[in-house]
Amino acid sequence: MTRPIVGVSLKAYFSLADARAWLIEAAGVVPGSVEFFVAPSYLAIPDGLEAFPDGTAAQDVSAEEPGPFTGEVTAAELEEAGVRYAVIGHAERRRLYGDTDEVVAAKTAAALRHGLVPVLCVGETEDGPDAAAVSVAQVRSALAGAPPGRVIVAYEPVWAISAMDPAPDEHIRAVAAALRAASRDPGDAVIYGGSAGPGLLARLGDAVDGVFLGRRAHEVRALKTVIEEAVARTGSAPA
Repeated sequence: MTRPIVGVSLKAYFSLADARAWLIEAAGVVPGSVEFFVAPSYLAIPDGLEAFPDGTAAQDVSAEEPGPFTGEVTAAELEEAGVRYAVIGHAERRRLYGDTDEVVAAKTAAALRHGLVPVLCVGETEDGPDAAAVSVAQVRSALAGAPPGRVIVAYEPVWAISAMDPAPDEHIRAVAAALRAASRDPGDAVIYGGSAGPGLLARLGDAVDGVFLGRRAHEVRALKTVIEEAVARTGSAPA
């Protein structure tokens, strides 16, 4: 049975001390029966690697190889550090920092060249009937010409991010099914973000491979609830 996936982004909410404390506490509630990754800030990545040696992600990655690119963090450097995942194309990066489809594709290719698993964020900006088509097109654009390798697609409809509730369950199921049908690698997975929190994974069941959490997992007790929902899918007892 494929392990359910639970990912968390700490974004830029935490101080280094707070991130370290969260990571230590979270390490105590995540069993091996769940594929878990956490994306701390760049400065907190060493603490992430200490707590989760095989489950630390970067919140972004440069599209460039090592060279004269001031301020960039390359996939080569992340690989050398031991980072396993890289979040790419998040709606905040697209909206605030100009990550176009072309930039997302270049970052995805760079991550795959260096053995990182892209957590490729896709999703429509407005609620409507074209959600599946828009999301599939974003995936295909990001992977056009990219090296082979596993990809985790994080479906995050932009209109649901920071909303009171996630997208409706049937909406998520329909888009996730389309994204699965468009996958190119047997190891690919589809997870849901966008105001995901406790209770959602239990409702969605096998319609998704997991969830990608933001602020709703910034209290470890909420993360523990989601982890328990993931464990319940495996039939295993929590660690």
